[in-house]
Amino acid sequence: MNKKLIYITVLVAFCPLFLSCNNANQRNDNKVVNPSKAKQEWAIVIHGGAGVITREKMTPELDKQYRESLTEAMNVGKKILSEGGSALDAVEKTINMMEDNPLFNAGKGAVFTHDGKNELDAAIMDGSNLAAGAVAGVTDIKNPITAARCVMTKSVHVMLSGSGASQFAKEQGLEIVTPSYFYTKRRFNELQEILKKEKMGTVGCCALDKNGNLAAGTSTGGMPNKKYNRIGDAPIIGAGTYANNATCAISGTGHGEYFIRWTVAHDISALMEYKGLSLKDASELVVNGKLVKAGGSGGVICVDKSGNISMPFNSEGMFRGFATADGNGGVFIYKDEK
Repeated sequence: MNKKLIYITVLVAFCPLFLSCNNANQRNDNKVVNPSKAKQEWAIVIHGGAGVITREKMTPELDKQYRESLTEAMNVGKKILSEGGSALDAVEKTINMMEDNPLFNAGKGAVFTHDGKNELDAAIMDGSNLAAGAVAGVTDIKNPITAARCVMTKSVHVMLSGSGASQFAKEQGLEIVTPSYFYTKRRFNELQEILKKEKMGTVGCCALDKNGNLAAGTSTGGMPNKKYNRIGDAPIIGAGTYANNATCAISGTGHGEYFIRWTVAHDISALMEYKGLSLKDASELVVNGKLVKAGGSGGVICVDKSGNISMPFNSEGMFRGFATADGNGGVFIYKDEK
C-alpha cells in the first residue's frame, strides 16, 4: 500500500470521529449560550415607565395604586395568552389598559408639551413576520397603540404622524376624542413646576403566545415640556420597539434620543442573533453597558422565544411586571426589588 493510499484510509477512518467531536462542541456551546430550561407555553412582561422613582418620592397610597394598576393591566394579557390568544392581542389590550389609566404617561395620563398640549406616540410589532405599525405626534386618538396596529394591518405604511394619522384612525373607525380628554391636573401641574429632573414616561408590553409568536408594543405621551413636535424612540421600530420570533420582543422606556441613536431594541436582538448571547446578557450589555457609557438612562422589558424574561434598567426605578405559564411573576417598582 503506497503512502497516498494510507493517508486517505486514515483520513476516512478518523473523519466521523472528528465530525462527532465538532458537533459535540457545538452542542456544548449552544448549551452555554442558551441557559433556558423548559420553554414557557406563554409569557408576558410589562413596564409603566422608568426614571427617578424611589420610595422617598412615593407615598404608600401611590405605591399601592401603581402595583394594583400594573397587576390589572397584566392580568388582561395573561388571560388572553392562557386561553390561546395571540401575542399581538395581549400586547394591544394590555397597553390599552395603561393608556386609559391616568397614572401612566400614555393616553389619558400623557404629559404636556412646552405649549401645554398632549402629543402621543405608539408602535407595535409582530415577531412572526416583522410587520410593524406606528403613529407619532397624535393629539386626538384615544388609544394610540390600537391606531398603530391598524397602520400595521390596514395600510401599506409603517408610521403615520400628526393629522394624517388622525385622519387614518377616523377612517378605521377608531375612537377619536377631543384633546381635552388627555388633560389631568397632576400632569399639568408638573409642566407648571418645570421639573428639575424630567420623568421617563412610556408604557410597554411584550408577549409570547402558545403558537410561539412574539409581539412588542410601546405607547407614550413623550417627554415633559418637549418642544417642536419632538418624537421619541417609542414609535421608532428598532429603537424603542422591536420583535422577532428568531430572538425576542423588546419595549423600551427612558431618554428616547439615546435609544434612537443606539438603536437599543434592535441591538439586543442582534446580539442574540449574531453573537449568540442570551436574552439576559444581551439586554444587560446594552442597558447597563452601552447606554450608561453613552450617558443615556432608562430600561427595557424583553421576552425571548423560550419565554425567558429580562427587565434591566439603569435609572433609580422602573414600573414593571411579568408573568409566565409556570406561575412565576410579580410587579416591581424600585431598584432593590427582584
